[in-house]
Parts: sequence; structure tokens; C-alpha cells
Amino acid sequence: MFLFAFVVLFWTLFDSLMSYIAPLLISEHGFSNTAVGLILASSSFVGALFDFLACRFLPNTNFRRVFLFMFVICFAYPLLLWKAGGLFSFLFAMAIWGVYFDFYGFGVFDFVGRYTAKKDHATSFGLVQIFRSIGGVLAPLIAGFIIADAVGWKPFVVAWVFLFVAFVLFLRLSTFVRKQDALVPAEGKRAKNFFTELHLWEKLGKKLLPFLFVTFFLFLVEALFWTLGPLYAETSGFGQLGGFFLAAFTLPSILVGWFVGSFVKRFGNRNVVFGSLLFGSLLLSLFAFIETPLFVMALVFVASSFFGIALSSIGGVYADYISGVPIVEGEIEALEDFSFNLGYVVGPLFGGLLSDIVSIPFAFSAVGALGVILASILFFITPRKVYLRVRAKDVE
Repeated sequence: MFLFAFVVLFWTLFDSLMSYIAPLLISEHGFSNTAVGLILASSSFVGALFDFLACRFLPNTNFRRVFLFMFVICFAYPLLLWKAGGLFSFLFAMAIWGVYFDFYGFGVFDFVGRYTAKKDHATSFGLVQIFRSIGGVLAPLIAGFIIADAVGWKPFVVAWVFLFVAFVLFLRLSTFVRKQDALVPAEGKRAKNFFTELHLWEKLGKKLLPFLFVTFFLFLVEALFWTLGPLYAETSGFGQLGGFFLAAFTLPSILVGWFVGSFVKRFGNRNVVFGSLLFGSLLLSLFAFIETPLFVMALVFVASSFFGIALSSIGGVYADYISGVPIVEGEIEALEDFSFNLGYVVGPLFGGLLSDIVSIPFAFSAVGALGVILASILFFITPRKVYLRVRAKDVE
């Protein structure tokens, strides 16, 4: 599991560095905050469409296969973004981004669900979140020091170096896994058609809807920070230390990931997910009322701690369902990833538009207020247990 986590770490260093660069590069070409949000959101719109296609044409998810596809696309992405200058070239680069991130999500769920015990799913996702957070913390700090007045060639070269290290570790992991037996064997291929997929998405989506809503919101918040964070840091007196603002958002998951498993065992996934979402959103809603950079980073750090707990816990929820009904692994992964992509569509659009109308701080506060409302509603309407029942005829 630790070797897989190191693959995630170096891949996240690559992806987070590119995520930091993207809004700055688009803004440098004269686009408004709203346009920046629209362009960034297009990546997840493509990703949401790809979720259904991947579920339709990839009946068996295998992390080695999807990670290999992901790495091939990742090596091309920095060059596409570097050379982009107009609207359509940026949109094409974002589409590539949306596809490779989908492959990452499918691969992570397949590895955790198939190669770790069910009782360790929440802990495993916590470990993945820790290493993702380390990458998410380091990448903005690195970007802040290698990006001067404009985005040049240096961050792209550094990103390729991180990606190459991740690929070498992935090859070592693939060799190791071939010698191990999966705890949950892959299901045999089954015929799928358009209407079967729609029926399964509808059936599973109704059961998982509360958790899909939380997934959507958590990634909406993440998208908001990665869209507006670099722009906010540039206009709020952070200077070359602007990376510390995003580091305050990504750092907490390094800490909470170590003990999220014990939280889940004591309070249950449902209570941990909704409670963490509520407290994190409540703190985020105060963003616009704090001006001192140090206090802003402290607020973001604590709010993100709660969001990190919720994210790791909800990953365990999905992995539990995959282990219980492995034949619909692809559909559960696709629904989770669809919610992720939807959050990354709405987050940049909503944040970019609202920041142009009022301000970036009020955009953060507005999202926090929405999270408080969402968490309160879901806590009272969600059953304590959600059971998935899938009959053979549902997947034929």
C-alpha cells in the first residue's frame, strides 16, 4: 500500500503543480475570472461525459491498465497547456486534463477495493489522502518560488520530472502486484448496453445520493480553492509566499488521514461524513469576514481539516459498497467520479462568476454557507444504513 501511496505522491506533485499553473496562465492571456472558471470547468465537463463512456466500454477496471493510459496522457498534457494561447487551445488542454484525472480516480478505487481488506478501506483512503495532501502542499510552495512575474518554462520541466518518478514507481508496483492475489477478484466480463447502464446508474444513484451530494460539494470546494486560490494569493499581499495559502488548504489531510479510520470505527461513516462537512462549511462561511493573511490561513487550515476527514471517510463508504457488490464496481466508481467532475464544473463557474460580481473572499463564504445547509439536510434525511441490492437481471 505504501508503494502505491508514493506513486500517488509524485503524480499529485505533477498534477497539483499543473493545477496551480493553469488559472495563472489563462489569466495572463487576458481572460476574466469568470472566463478562467469556465475554461477550467470544461475539463470536468469532459470528465463527466467520459465517466459514462468508460463505464460502458471498460467493463473490467484494472488499476494497471488505467494508470498506464493515464501516464501516457499526462506526459502530453504539459506541452498542450504550455503552447495554448487562445480559447479553443485551452479548452482542448482542459479536456485532456479531465480524461487523465478520470483514469486516476478509477485506478485508485480499483486498487483499494481489490487489494486491501474491507475493514481497512477507510484507513487506506486516509493513507492515499495523506500522500495526495503532501503533494498538494509541496507543489504550490514549489510553484510560488519558481514562478516569478509570469509563468515560464521552469514549472513545466519540474512537473515532467515528478511525473517520470511516479511512472518508474508505478512500473515497480505493477511488477509487485502481479505476484499477489487480489482480495476481491475481478468480475468476468458482462455484456452492457446503453439502457442497462442508465438503469444501473439510476438504481445505484438513488441509494448513494446523499454521499454523492457530499462528494460533489467537497470537490466543489477543492475546485474553488484551486481556481481562486492562486488569484487570491496574488492580490492579497502574499507575494512569492502565495503558495502558502493553498498549502494551508491541502496540509490538514496529511494529519487527519492518520486517524480517520479510528473516527469511523467509533462514530460510523455516516456521522463522520456529515458532521465533518457541517463544521468545515461553517468555518469556511466566515472567510469574507477575516482580512489578516495569517488568520485567513488558520481558518482555511481548520476548515480543511474537517473536509479532509469527510473526504477520507466517504472514500471508505464507496469502497465498502464495491466490496459488497463487486459486479457493479465500475458503476459505483463512475457515479463517484461523476460527482467529482460535477463539483469541478460548478466550483470554478460559481467561484469565477461570483468573484467578478462581488469578491473572491465572499465567493468562499457563500460556498461555506451552502455547505452548512447541505450538511444539515443530509444529516436528518439519510438512513443510518444504506443497503445495495443488485439482481442478476439488472446487469445483463
